[in-house]
Amino acid sequence: MPRGRRRQDDLMSRSRPTKADVARLAKVSTATVSYVLNNVEGQRISEQTQAAVRSAAAELGYRPNLAARNLAVGGSGVVLYIVGRLSLGNLPIEVGSKLTTALARHGVVLSLQFETDDDRNVVDAIADLNPMAVTSTFPLTGAALAAVTAAGIPQIHLGSSQLHSIGELDRSVGEMRVEHLRARGHSRLAFAYTTDEELRPLGDYWLVGLRAAAKRRGLPEIEVASFAADGSNAADIVGNWAAAGVTAICAQSDETAFVVLHGLRRAGLRCPQDMAVMGVNAIELGAVSFPPLTSVAFDAKAIVDVAVAAMMSELGYPTEPEPSSAGVARLIERDST
Repeated sequence: MPRGRRRQDDLMSRSRPTKADVARLAKVSTATVSYVLNNVEGQRISEQTQAAVRSAAAELGYRPNLAARNLAVGGSGVVLYIVGRLSLGNLPIEVGSKLTTALARHGVVLSLQFETDDDRNVVDAIADLNPMAVTSTFPLTGAALAAVTAAGIPQIHLGSSQLHSIGELDRSVGEMRVEHLRARGHSRLAFAYTTDEELRPLGDYWLVGLRAAAKRRGLPEIEVASFAADGSNAADIVGNWAAAGVTAICAQSDETAFVVLHGLRRAGLRCPQDMAVMGVNAIELGAVSFPPLTSVAFDAKAIVDVAVAAMMSELGYPTEPEPSSAGVARLIERDST
């Protein structure tokens, strides 16, 4: 597991108990925890279940966040929404837009903050606005993560265990990619990063899922290398991988996959005969690359609907039944595999 991911997991594990923790201990849904702890009327919840929830909350030392208290007293507050430099197309903006509307119905303001090199704006917003929660599409890193953790504020993102209905996106995509390649006889896999350091965390995110999927199938450790955007080192890397027995490459994005394909051509290797290549995010240009690129596409609307419903529930607001997460990601199979 990448060092940054381990550090983040360690930090989050030391944060205060969440509603999801209470739900697991009481063996109920997070929505039930919200209804019980916030005394929501109109819900048919047995006294035994209510007692189990309150007992679990007491045992864990859980205290409802500001959103839950706002729900009970009709107050208002602020939720920070961090738009990272790493994104899936327009997904962060779509999630933020819909979340703004959903929270406004409960008198809660969504404060939009953009990730920067030093995250000073996020740190200041946490100190000045005292938000009830911080949300984002991908996990926070650096100073922003440190500030959220120190303040004991819940962080909710697409990889959160709280968003049980969507699962961990890195894991599900990793499963999809590895299973596709494994079914075609590939067991020696490699992962292609970009050399752009700002985009490195996104590569780390996808690699975690790939490694987990490979490990479950007993595959060898995944080879890793970084490809320069101009392709200057691509031929050498793929040549070395081919000599080491690698037969398939998963890139951290479609753009990086294009660089890998360039390297294969420069090295005199054929795709997919000598080396299969997969991207992620399924941008339109993938259909006209040579060969056309196999990739993973995301249904932004499905992710938005599921993520916003789960975020609202985690913040302590009763929601309608969560929409299905089926079809959030799907494989686009083309000639590169």
